[in-house]
Amino acid sequence: MILYLSLAIVASALMAIGLLMMKSRSADLPVAAGANTIGAIAAWLRDPMWIGGLGVQCVGWAFYLIAVSNAPVSMVAVMMQGGIALFVIASVVILGERATPQEWAGIGAIVLGILMLTLSVRGGEPEGAFAPGTLLMLTALLTVAGLAPMAVARLNASGAAAAILSGVAFGLAALFTKAMTLEFTAGTAASLALRILSSPYAYGLIVANIAGIVMLQNSFHSARGIIAMPLSGALSNIVPIAGGMIVFGERLPAGSMAAAMRVGAFALTIAAGALLAGSRAQPPEDRIVTRAAVES
Repeated sequence: MILYLSLAIVASALMAIGLLMMKSRSADLPVAAGANTIGAIAAWLRDPMWIGGLGVQCVGWAFYLIAVSNAPVSMVAVMMQGGIALFVIASVVILGERATPQEWAGIGAIVLGILMLTLSVRGGEPEGAFAPGTLLMLTALLTVAGLAPMAVARLNASGAAAAILSGVAFGLAALFTKAMTLEFTAGTAASLALRILSSPYAYGLIVANIAGIVMLQNSFHSARGIIAMPLSGALSNIVPIAGGMIVFGERLPAGSMAAAMRVGAFALTIAAGALLAGSRAQPPEDRIVTRAAVES
């Protein structure tokens, strides 16, 4: 168990580094929206730094896949949250981003929630039976919930809506990944390629991951990384932690204190996300963007 949770930590660090590389190019790449979506994504794929960041993300995802195949999805999701703190620190140090006191309070609350979740983890937590129908219903409900902020003009303009939708998409991708690995473990002797092609969860995780990447990159155009990443990252971890209990029968810790910390972490993370989403501060120019403008 420790080995696979350690792999999740490595995966979290690699994904944070990949996102940092992608964020550094947000000022120079177009937004993927409307009729320009395909052209914008093609421009992203032609950018060496952006595609390099995507490659680092893919390596991190491979480590994540190994981890989630051998450990409860809720526990792996806890380990993955370390990438949020790493990204925030790197955004401040490397990109020169700054936040208001209200925003730092939200970021700090998310980090505290991460600590509470980590302390609530206990080895050997049992898993129950997988419920495919429940996963389908949860996917529909979360998709509607994730799209709802897109109808709020202020959240759309600030990039918060895109960050929220990306977090929901990444969280659903984690649930689809766990479902796919369970299906493969209990599968027939058919070849791996055939099982992948016949698995609805494989298509679900591909679509969810692509949607998550596109929406997060779009949020980077309007929001600072220290705001967009915690919003997206918190939701991308809350969804599989809560979904793991709903869909896969993963339970709260047996101890009352650990269970209270986990429930409290859920509430704190959601409140912190609302605090960040409600920020009205304008994103200051970071040092990389400013330097690029001066050099040009």
